[in-house]
Amino acid sequence: MGFEPQVVGVLDAMPSSNLKPENEDEELDAKKMYRTTYMFSATMPPAVERLARKYLRNPVVVTIGTAGKATDLISQHVIMTKESEKSSRLHRLLDELGDKTAIVFVNTKKNADMVAKNLDKNGYRVTTLHGGKSQEQREISLEGFRTKRYNDLVATDVAGRGIDIPDLAHVINYDLPGNIEMYTHRIGRTGRAGKTGVATTFLTLGDTDVFYDLMQMLIQSNSSVPPELANHEASKFKPGTIPDRPPRRNDTVFAH
Repeated sequence: MGFEPQVVGVLDAMPSSNLKPENEDEELDAKKMYRTTYMFSATMPPAVERLARKYLRNPVVVTIGTAGKATDLISQHVIMTKESEKSSRLHRLLDELGDKTAIVFVNTKKNADMVAKNLDKNGYRVTTLHGGKSQEQREISLEGFRTKRYNDLVATDVAGRGIDIPDLAHVINYDLPGNIEMYTHRIGRTGRAGKTGVATTFLTLGDTDVFYDLMQMLIQSNSSVPPELANHEASKFKPGTIPDRPPRRNDTVFAH
């Protein structure tokens, strides 16, 4: 969401005169009150780690759950498909859900409007949430979704973090995000507060950059891995790494 400048501004404005001393004897002086700083983050990417190192001294780190891992309460499903088949597959999934709620994630504002328009045309009660909407429009969409005026919310990653929808039954990745961290954030909208949830992802050959990380995520959560994903070359090595090459003595050289 890009709040780092605001966080830095707040931290820079805080006085340093009441910092807890390094000397334990001074710290035991009951007449003084010292500042204690708590920093909370859903994940710990490098940018957040840099902030913590800059503003905290010898911090204690508390991790709830497993960092970067989806909760076991979420049943993850991956469907290999073609771009042209996504719309019909989405209709079938939503029909199976009936009156239950679903967030349909896409990667762009344009696609959010297109998918929502198609769903509305076909009789689904749908609203949208993306960066092209004003704050007031976003709140209206979210309120309508929470109160079940709309069953389906088509959203970009604006809704991927920090938004809590009670009893959300299903998260559908119509478009796979560009990294596994955002995938984890998205599917984490369901399976909350001890309840179970379902996440379904449409996967195409245009998503090969995330194949490796996605397969590792599915394996770690004991979820089914489609054979098309398991057997694809891109799922065997992390992007940017070079697979081990057999020794040159095993090469066959042809001389002419």
